[in-house]
Amino acid sequence: MDSRDEQSLRAAKMYYRDNLSQAEVALALGISRPTTSKLIQHAHDRGFVTITIRDPREASSTTATALATKYGLTSVRLAQPVSQTTDDIVDALGHVGAQALRSFVVDGSSVGVSWGRTMYSIAQHLTEKNVHDVTIVQLKGGMSYTDRKTNDIETITLFCKAFHAYAHTLPLPVIFDNAETKELVEKDRFIANVLEQGRKTDIAVFTVGSAGENSLALNLGSVTPSERTQLRQRTVGDICSRFFDANASVAVQSVDERTVGITMEDLAQRPVRLLVAGGLHKVRALKVALKAGMATHLVTDQACAERLLEE
Repeated sequence: MDSRDEQSLRAAKMYYRDNLSQAEVALALGISRPTTSKLIQHAHDRGFVTITIRDPREASSTTATALATKYGLTSVRLAQPVSQTTDDIVDALGHVGAQALRSFVVDGSSVGVSWGRTMYSIAQHLTEKNVHDVTIVQLKGGMSYTDRKTNDIETITLFCKAFHAYAHTLPLPVIFDNAETKELVEKDRFIANVLEQGRKTDIAVFTVGSAGENSLALNLGSVTPSERTQLRQRTVGDICSRFFDANASVAVQSVDERTVGITMEDLAQRPVRLLVAGGLHKVRALKVALKAGMATHLVTDQACAERLLEE
């Protein structure tokens, strides 16, 4: 290393590491500004200085493409939450999820909608679109036996407002106390029609629930203590309150038989299936759902996407 190399290193350190201007570097070294510029360029030419630009959009694009390839998805959109708190992740998912959904809805679309915190966030981020003859169909019952809000009515209302749509709702418990009552209610002409509409929707937008202690689906007050134990032991997650295990099969048959709404088998037949879910606590459930082919389109967050690629 000669004297010019050493001087160029001093100039580069002052300019890049100490954030001095070229004029300030020139003054400190007792040289002219043009000489300072040449020294900094010399540092680049000698490989003393390297500049790395990290564009999160490029990273997201690469990750999204890899994720779509791995799980056979038509499209993947990645949300970039401002922090890793649950509130910020859900808000970011809602924003990107709403954008994705708007791109799918056209005149005459029928949209199947589930409920939950992520779904409500999507609804809150929806903006109006000038479409006609759109139908919104509730994919599962929305009533529960706890004080925890499902926001099912608020979610449906906001979806209808955004798309100037008519709603088909299911004003029923998502899980009945006994299968006989549930089967009897489902024979009602009105209820049977809504369930049939759900099975025929063009677009289904839904989320995946985790099986943790705070899971909304596990805390609706509709299962027995014994069933709750079984669910905690076997469940990986839920889709439309259909609890599934590591093989994407029904986790607890007695609970599934009392559940009102679309089955995972019927949901998997919808042409456009937009799955919106994120957070590292949902990685396992998401992985099982994606491997089972539950989604054609995915919205998740960057951190969750990277973890899905690792496993």
